[in-house]
Amino acid sequence: MTTPFPFSAVVGQDDLRLALLLNAVSPAVGGVLVRGEKGTAKSTAVRALSALLPHVAVVPGCRFSCDPASPDPACPDGPHEAGGGTGRPARMVELPVGASEDRLVGALDIERALAEGVKAFEPGLLADAHRGILYVDEVNLLHDHLVDLLLDAAAMGASYVEREGVSVRHAARFLLVGTMNPEEGELRPQLLDRFGLTVEVAASREPDQRVEVVRRRLAYDDDPAGFAARWAEEEAAVRQRIVAARELLPQVRLDDGALRQIAATCAAFEVDGMRADIVMARTASALAAWAGRTDVLAEDVRQAALLALPHRRRRNPFDAPGLDEDKLDETLEEYAGDGDDDPDPDGPGGGGGQPAPDGGPQGDGGSAAQPEAGEGGQPQPSGGQEQSAVRAAEPFRTKVLSVPGIGEGAAGRRSRARTEQGRTTGARRPRGTLTKLHLAATVQAAAPHQRARGRSGPGLVIRRDDLRQAAREGREGNLVLFVVDASGSMAARQRMSAVKGAVLSLLLDAYQRRDKVGLVTFRGSGAEVALPPTSSVDAAAARLQSLPTGGRTPLAAGLLKAHEVLRVERLRDPARRALVVVVTDGRATGNGAARSASGQGGGRAAGGTEPVALAGRAARLFAAEGTASVVVDCESGPVRLGLAGQLAGELGGTAVTLDELRADSIAGLVRDVRGTTSRRAA
Repeated sequence: MTTPFPFSAVVGQDDLRLALLLNAVSPAVGGVLVRGEKGTAKSTAVRALSALLPHVAVVPGCRFSCDPASPDPACPDGPHEAGGGTGRPARMVELPVGASEDRLVGALDIERALAEGVKAFEPGLLADAHRGILYVDEVNLLHDHLVDLLLDAAAMGASYVEREGVSVRHAARFLLVGTMNPEEGELRPQLLDRFGLTVEVAASREPDQRVEVVRRRLAYDDDPAGFAARWAEEEAAVRQRIVAARELLPQVRLDDGALRQIAATCAAFEVDGMRADIVMARTASALAAWAGRTDVLAEDVRQAALLALPHRRRRNPFDAPGLDEDKLDETLEEYAGDGDDDPDPDGPGGGGGQPAPDGGPQGDGGSAAQPEAGEGGQPQPSGGQEQSAVRAAEPFRTKVLSVPGIGEGAAGRRSRARTEQGRTTGARRPRGTLTKLHLAATVQAAAPHQRARGRSGPGLVIRRDDLRQAAREGREGNLVLFVVDASGSMAARQRMSAVKGAVLSLLLDAYQRRDKVGLVTFRGSGAEVALPPTSSVDAAAARLQSLPTGGRTPLAAGLLKAHEVLRVERLRDPARRALVVVVTDGRATGNGAARSASGQGGGRAAGGTEPVALAGRAARLFAAEGTASVVVDCESGPVRLGLAGQLAGELGGTAVTLDELRADSIAGLVRDVRGTTSRRAA
């Protein structure tokens, strides 16, 4: 067994270590979500925590870790008699991002269930994690159907496995710990709220601290056992402190003054529901117990707010997590109780460990989305051909743009696909392990053979060849590639603001539908990939906000760049279908790079017919490959050339105006991106 890196040897990351320790003291806090860049000891600290947790008493032989003091009456391995038990270390169970539903919740032996009527159940990871830690690395990449199962288990404290009328239930209470890199996409709000605490981690910029990180890591890699032995005394001290804090926790007093501060803070930051209040109360009590006190102080409430509220106050995925600490201090001071009005983190009792001044949850994200704003929040004018970035208009609810046909890509919410989840559309022979039984088709396949198989009892005689898998149809996530015209013809500030607002709206829709997104822009002398395809719509929104405008309109270069991006992505993820969204007025001006890429030489003056012809030739590459596309027509004014509509025809897609893009427009709510792709529908 691999020796884990000692928890006490982790350098820095005070907020992360504190959040994990508070959950060790009080599992009712509800787990922790760790957000941060790669290589910041997120997984190392989480895995090290399990070695510090006190042992748990379990019923001997029970696969579901029943507590001998109060065994679960519905345990599949029960019933158990209350009484003695054996102790074992608390488990930390890792849930792989690509795990199957059966691996998570367990599986029934369908053949025995049908033929013998017995519940032969193989426990899953939720059973293994009961009374321990369930750790999900890259939790933001977890498939939706697994997220739904996690939400159900976390809400009910139990896991239910249903297979065609045969059901098994077992207790599943665990400490949920997740790590994620926000650059790879955000979490669904429902799962985000299930984490009691959240911390933002980043690598230190102090050379001395970075040197110490490298020194300790190299020492551990050379001799893991020896390194752990050198830290054994510190580990034992932390373990003893956790035990002492657990014993002290029931004696901690959370008086009305502290409760009023908690309620006022949650109200001031407009968090949804009451879960935040409860989590803050439990966290403040755990902070007091960890500090060896029985009274909750204002400093505990303040630290609890910094850990429990940042991820609960986001209204959309483009909001930066974090709290206004000045506002927090003002609220705590306003509602301070007698003798407890000093939120100074250095007060008596040691508090719970305040975040370092340069490592608070707000970080640098608070102003990242507004680089163009000047004094009074107004965009700053810029001279010359290139104009500074303008602020996007308010986003709105868009039509559902879907790819026609039936795909087999990653689970999502945009286009039709054959998936493991969804409505049943038929039956087929299983390929590999049976996951969703089609009962009627299975019985129909087995029925003609019952006499030949010598059936004598009430049950069917089932063979492996009789089993039929339910064919299901659900929704998939697509790659939505935005190709945005940032040239001078789009540079009117009010117009570009509306265009950015429309793209931002489509990005928000892509986030909700679990798509990957990419951003190609074209202006001046060529096109560039502003954002390679990613699951992080936050990153796309940030690039969009800072996008300047001006210069010529190399439309062909933008289309060719997008075509190259799609070619590479098909090699990486061939099952994920693409939707190309071109945001332009359809105008095109000359560009040497585009002519060269298209195999054309020479050309007419800028604004002539050849740039439009080159753009049409590039567009037909998408039509020939059956790529779904839509053109958002940004043309305005009394005289309209209709070039965006012509471009949509060359692409084999459709065109919508900015007004038609709104979901509440007369055109309706759903639009399939049809054209040459409709002939390829499965």
